[in-house]
Amino acid sequence: MDISILYDKDANLNLLENKTLAVIGYGSQGHAHALNLHDSGMKVVVGLPEGAEHRAAATKDGLTVKTTAEAAKEADMIIILAPDQLQKEIYDRDIAPGLQEGNVLAFAHGFNIFYEQIQPPSTVDVVMIAPKGPGHLVRRTFKEDSGTPCLIAVHQDYSGHAKEYALAWAKGIGGTRAGVIETDFKIETETDLFGEQAVLCGGVAELIRAGFDTLVKAGYPAEIAYFECMHEMKLIVDLIYEGGLNRMNYSISETAEYGGYITGSRIVGKESKKAMKRVLKEIQDGTFARNWLLENKVGQPNFKGLRRASETHLIEIVGAKLRKMFSWL
Repeated sequence: MDISILYDKDANLNLLENKTLAVIGYGSQGHAHALNLHDSGMKVVVGLPEGAEHRAAATKDGLTVKTTAEAAKEADMIIILAPDQLQKEIYDRDIAPGLQEGNVLAFAHGFNIFYEQIQPPSTVDVVMIAPKGPGHLVRRTFKEDSGTPCLIAVHQDYSGHAKEYALAWAKGIGGTRAGVIETDFKIETETDLFGEQAVLCGGVAELIRAGFDTLVKAGYPAEIAYFECMHEMKLIVDLIYEGGLNRMNYSISETAEYGGYITGSRIVGKESKKAMKRVLKEIQDGTFARNWLLENKVGQPNFKGLRRASETHLIEIVGAKLRKMFSWL
């Protein structure tokens, strides 16, 4: 599969002029999309329920705020940036009744389209604009005159211009400054969920806790264990971000490099790779999606228990104490 990267010159922001753009939600991604588009000169309306906690923040930021149903009905292009588990209810109740022929329905993650929780009518475009970073980074890099790379995808092209609309939106939030890659909803959903679970949010976090626990149980000070297993992670990841694993290996000592080569595969070995394959299979066949949606239907008891366990782990207690002592934070 050949990959090409699209930049500012490949996108036409004028396609969004004289259109009303509705951003549904004002959390991490919602505030970034709305403010970046507003600063790019677009007409933006934020859709939030009456009494929503973010209404005051969006209004203070100078944006027009309406109920979700009002914003969606008024808009030509609508992006749903509420949490995945809430999107179907919001769509069915507030968005679907007001959709008009030729509207563009957009997402920043393919979950609800790929797993068929939301099934739009055939008379609208369905696209995705997915920044590859948290919303606060999307906003910060935009204000710094750079941007966060994005993925775009087209699920349904009713107008014949769905890709161009997605690219225009990506340009409006600063994505084409950094680079945009075209993909599809299936690839984005499966790789995004896998990356989060197996590496970024699951694998790395568990590796950090396991290393910390091993040192503490062996009698080493928790503060030293925190520095070695948690604090230095950012320094290493920054090197990887700048130039890949080779850049990291170039910058560390040869002792560390050699130790990494002979030890990494002992920690993340055959059993770990088998587990990763099982995780990917559960994402591909819908097992994870079904379990997550069911978890939300019953009030998130398991999720909340896991969150409490993470929040009360010794590494979090020690880290909070140490960070208060860091003069650079």
